[in-house]
Amino acid sequence: MAGLEDDLRLAMELADTADRITLARFQAGDLRVDRKPDRTPVTDADTTTEDALRALLASWRPRDAVLGEERGLDPGKDANGRAWILDPIDGTKNFSRGVPVWATLIALTESKRPTVGVVSAPALGRRWWASLGGGAYVRDGQGATRRLRVSRVSDLADACLSTTELSSWSELGALPNYLELAQRCWVVRAFGDFWQHVLVAEGAIDLGVDAEANAWDLASVQLIVTEAGGRFSDLDGVDGYEGGSGLSSNGLLHEPALDLLRPGHRPGP
Repeated sequence: MAGLEDDLRLAMELADTADRITLARFQAGDLRVDRKPDRTPVTDADTTTEDALRALLASWRPRDAVLGEERGLDPGKDANGRAWILDPIDGTKNFSRGVPVWATLIALTESKRPTVGVVSAPALGRRWWASLGGGAYVRDGQGATRRLRVSRVSDLADACLSTTELSSWSELGALPNYLELAQRCWVVRAFGDFWQHVLVAEGAIDLGVDAEANAWDLASVQLIVTEAGGRFSDLDGVDGYEGGSGLSSNGLLHEPALDLLRPGHRPGP
């Protein structure tokens, strides 16, 4: 039976492997970009990276289940509630356009509870990670590592907010809700995807929100945020990564933000 330290060590090795593949294909002249049925882009780097990670997991954790964005679910042989959740490239639109804000997301969940999370953004020279009960950390491009702590901002009027795409809010019919929250915050940005959530964990911003997201987008960042002292839930306020949406916060601002974002809230005039 693997221990948590062994699992974290393996997750970091998986991230090292992903970094080598993704960096080699980033800004490559022969990068192949296709469209999935939902019209989101997928590159040859996405599929190659996920296949490589699955091969390593098949060797080192053959009984564990694996869920990946590109290849779906492999239930494993005898997972005992253990599942690795992979997003080979979170931020494929950025990756395909030569924008360096993208990352490989790796999480281990046990009975659907994240116990290990790694987010590796090699083009930014940064990696974030956490283990259950072990805290959350970031390593920068100079190799310096520090423990993460969320901010102590307690008033929306002083808060920095980020989201991914306004179009998602429009598609859900919830754009007025998001705009009301944005109007109540001090600063609004669109860092998007993984980056906004790890910035919450760093204490650099206070709220990160995805109107729509999948388990592979959220499982790793959920653990990093919560181990940094924050809170992570869906837009109904249910803590976890499976609700189809995500709100990360420093904890102090979570309920005030949820009050405005919940589907039942009706924005004022």
